[in-house]
Amino acid sequence: MDIASCYAFLHFEPGPGFDWCFLLWTVIPALIKAIPVTFFLLIVSGVLGNLAAIPVALARVSRNPILWMPSYAFILLMRGTPLLVQIYLIYYGLGQVFGETTLFGKPLMRAVPFLRDAIYYAVFALTLNTAGYTGEILRGAILAVPHGEIEAGKAFGMSKFKIFRRITLPRAIRICLPTMSTEAILLLKATALASTVTVYEVLGMAQFIRQQSFRTYETLIGAGIVYIVLVFILTRILNWLERYLNKDRERPVSIPLAQTVKP
Repeated sequence: MDIASCYAFLHFEPGPGFDWCFLLWTVIPALIKAIPVTFFLLIVSGVLGNLAAIPVALARVSRNPILWMPSYAFILLMRGTPLLVQIYLIYYGLGQVFGETTLFGKPLMRAVPFLRDAIYYAVFALTLNTAGYTGEILRGAILAVPHGEIEAGKAFGMSKFKIFRRITLPRAIRICLPTMSTEAILLLKATALASTVTVYEVLGMAQFIRQQSFRTYETLIGAGIVYIVLVFILTRILNWLERYLNKDRERPVSIPLAQTVKP
C-alpha cells in the first residue's frame, strides 16, 4: 500500500490537519534510512570517547598536579558547557583557525576530508563530550575498587601496569557499567544535535522533510517514534551486557532444605 492507497483506504484527502498517511508512508521510511548515520555517530564517538576517558580518569586520580589539573579542567569544560556550544565552536571555529592554511596548494579545509565533511566535526565534538563525562564516572569507579583486590595483585608479584590492566580497570568498568549504560543512551539522543551542522541523521532528515512539506507534527512525532524504538533496543542490549559481565552478582538458586537432606 502506498500513500495514495492509504488516503483511499481511510477515505479522506490530505489537508492542513494531522496526516497519518504522510507520517507512515513518507516520514517513517525516510527516517529509517537515516538510522545508519545515527548509529555511526553513536558507535564511533562512543568507542573513541570511552577509550579517551581512560587516560582522562587516570590523570584525574593522579596526585601529580601536572596531570590532574589539566584533566580536571577538561572535565569541567566538557561538563560545564552545553554540547551544542561545543559543536558550534568546533564546526565554525576551526574554519576560522585554519581558514588561511593551505596544503599542497589547496585550502586545508578542502584538502583534508576530515575537515571538509560535517559528520566528522560532530563525531569529534561528541567524542570529547563523552570523554569528559565518562572520565569522571570512571574516576569514581577506580577509587571504588576494593583495596584488598589490589593488594592481592601485589601479593602475586604483579606490576602496577598489570594490576591496572587485569584488576583495576576491569573491576572499575563493572562497577560503573550501569552509569555508562545511561551515558550511552544520552549519547544516542545527543546525536540529534548533529543536525544543527547539516548532518542528516534521524532528526536532520526530519527537519529536511519539515522544510520541504511544511508539516511539523508529522515529522517531529515520527522522529520521536524512531528514537523511542532505538532507545528501547539499545537499552535491551546494555541490560544484557550488564547481566553478562556481572554474573557473580546474581542471586544463587535457592534449594529447598528437604531436597538437600538425604533419606
